[in-house]
Amino acid sequence: MKEEYFKWYSPNLSREIEMLVFGHAGYPVILFPTSMGSYHENKDMGLIESAKWYIDQGLVQIFCPASIDKDSFYNKQIHPVHRIQNHTWYDKMICHEIVEKVKDNTYSGKVVVAGCSFGGYHAANFAFRHPGYVSHLFSMGGAFNIKSFMDGYHDDNVFYNSPEDYLYGLNDHELWNMDICLGTSNWDICYDANLKLSKVLSNRNIHHWLDVRPDRDHDWPVWKEMFPHYLSRIKFF
Repeated sequence: MKEEYFKWYSPNLSREIEMLVFGHAGYPVILFPTSMGSYHENKDMGLIESAKWYIDQGLVQIFCPASIDKDSFYNKQIHPVHRIQNHTWYDKMICHEIVEKVKDNTYSGKVVVAGCSFGGYHAANFAFRHPGYVSHLFSMGGAFNIKSFMDGYHDDNVFYNSPEDYLYGLNDHELWNMDICLGTSNWDICYDANLKLSKVLSNRNIHHWLDVRPDRDHDWPVWKEMFPHYLSRIKFF
C-alpha cells in the first residue's frame, strides 16, 4: 500500500497542515479524524487497513488531513465567534487546498467524504455545504449539532455549519444526487443524532441510508466494518 506524507503552509489557516495519503490511484476519499484527531489517527486505529483491498486495487485514494478542532470547537480559551471562524477557515482549506486539487481524479469530478464520530460531522457538514463537490457521504457514528460548543453564542457562521438547521433551506439539486450513508447502532452515543438528521433529510425527500447496526458500541470495531462496506457503493467505472 502506497503511503505519502504531506506538510504545507495553508494560506486559509495561516499555519502548517499535515496529511497522509494512501494509495497510488483511484476515487478520492477525504477521510476526517475524530475529535481533535491527528492526520495519522485513521491509520493508527486500523480504518485504513480495513480499506486495504480497495486501495491496493487502485480503486480509491484516501486523503487524511489533520483536524484543527483544538483551535476551533474545543478551544474554550477563545470566544465562540473565533472558534467558529477558525472552523470556517478549516472548511476553506479542505475545499480549496485539497478537494479542488483532487476532484478531477475521477470521471465524476467529485470526491467521497467520510469520517467517524466527530469526523462524521466534518464529513456531513462539508458535503452539505459543498454538494457540487461530493458524490458520496459516509458518516460513521457521527453527531451533527455544534450548539454545545458555542456556549449559547449564535451567528451566521454557527447557523451555516449546523446541518440540522441549514438543510431545511438548501435547494441545490446536487443534494438529491448524493449517496448518503448515516452509520450508527442502537448502542451508539450518537444514535439519536443520526435519527434526527435522518428525519431532516427525509423531510426534504433527500434519499439516504440510515444504517443501524445492532448491539454495537460507538467505537472503531464497528466503524472498520462500515467503512469498506460503504466504499463498495462507489461506482468506480
